[in-house]
Amino acid sequence: MTTGNDMAHIGVVVPAHNEEQYLPDCLQALARAASHARHLGHEVTLVVVLDSCRDRSAAIVREYGVTALNVTAANVGMARHAGVLALPGKVDWLAFTDADTCVPEHWLSAQHGFGTDAVCGGVHLNQWQSLSPALRARYLAHQHQNVSRQHIHGANLGISMAAYQGLGGFRPLRCHEDVDLIERHMATHGSITWASELRVITSARCQARAPEGLGALLHALECSCKESPSFGADAGQGLAS
Repeated sequence: MTTGNDMAHIGVVVPAHNEEQYLPDCLQALARAASHARHLGHEVTLVVVLDSCRDRSAAIVREYGVTALNVTAANVGMARHAGVLALPGKVDWLAFTDADTCVPEHWLSAQHGFGTDAVCGGVHLNQWQSLSPALRARYLAHQHQNVSRQHIHGANLGISMAAYQGLGGFRPLRCHEDVDLIERHMATHGSITWASELRVITSARCQARAPEGLGALLHALECSCKESPSFGADAGQGLAS
């Protein structure tokens, strides 16, 4: 188990596949979070894994002076793991988010501060009001159906390097690599914090980057809205924990 009061070298890994639209906001938010963590005495190293990018993602990462790793895996599990392998050997805490996501300023320090071997945070959908009332209703209904299940998001995930290495890291999965990692961690009875209150803001786009990810879910719900446009009414704040 980690000790929340200890100073840590935190490694942040962000996989990106053609994310020029979202990367600037993502990297700005991560810069604020890194500055906050460093002010508290932590060391922070950030790696963006450019997976089969054909847009300006690489140029944007260079503009922000962030370390970039180019891979052609077209596989988010492989991309995340490659990012971990590219970090300095002295890293002892790993934080994962996505390129279409903005983290809060206290994100890194809060993750490590829980003092457990893993942390699963929540997500808030950006531009919630831009979604149709029917899509919002279907999304909230989906969340309600799964309210008893703890949510695992690769966009808001932390784990100690020791636990990660003990598990063998992310498996080369095209989707649900985050769920697979945490379920294996739970199977070892490793300590975990379910931090639904530690939320990141992630894109509400319906164009999926990973099969069966959040974008794919929103796309499927959007299609169901077109098939049954009279479903539901607007409600809620678009929170997923």
